[in-house]
Amino acid sequence: MKKTIVIVDDHILIAKAIEGIIHNFQDFEVIYVAENGKDLIQKFESNNQIPDIILLDISMPMMDGFETALWLKENHPEIKVMALSMQGEDKSVIKMIKNGAKGYLLKNTHPKDLETALSKLNSDGFFYPEWASKIIFSNLSNEEVEKNIKISEREKEFLKYTVTELSYKEIADKMCCSPRTVESYRDQLCDKLDLKTRVGLAVFAIKNGFAES
Repeated sequence: MKKTIVIVDDHILIAKAIEGIIHNFQDFEVIYVAENGKDLIQKFESNNQIPDIILLDISMPMMDGFETALWLKENHPEIKVMALSMQGEDKSVIKMIKNGAKGYLLKNTHPKDLETALSKLNSDGFFYPEWASKIIFSNLSNEEVEKNIKISEREKEFLKYTVTELSYKEIADKMCCSPRTVESYRDQLCDKLDLKTRVGLAVFAIKNGFAES
């Protein structure tokens, strides 16, 4: 079954162009388009289908991408939000991620890269291209980490693997446990460290020496 997508963008021609591109993707389909955050909320309240993924523009009238991402985070945290914007500034990237976005792409992205990003977002729960990851790393590496956080040996082992390209299932194999157990390590660490993504955990691991073999 294809994963469902809603595009939220006030530029209808651009939204329709993106919809046409995604129409050619094997694993994804666009179910409808909204012109801004308020339009999206109205569609949700009118019993429109709740999508698996939302491609979210930032600069929109009435309710922009920052507000919409935060609303989705608070009301539909199960939806994976991918920011798709012309804005690549540090502040925009960090604010969108803090507001709940699980991915960030520029609108001049090649269609093949968009498909790859959607696949990664679906399988891993997040996707950030290299340029966005550098912004995230730079931002988080300047934040102080609480010294009294207790991290178990198994959680330290998990942190070591967050900096690799291994999937959670592959990490589970390395740690001789189930994928569900690995997910529990992830969730516990995210709660302890007030982080939201694997990228954040990887940055923490590198900064604090847990990534060393």
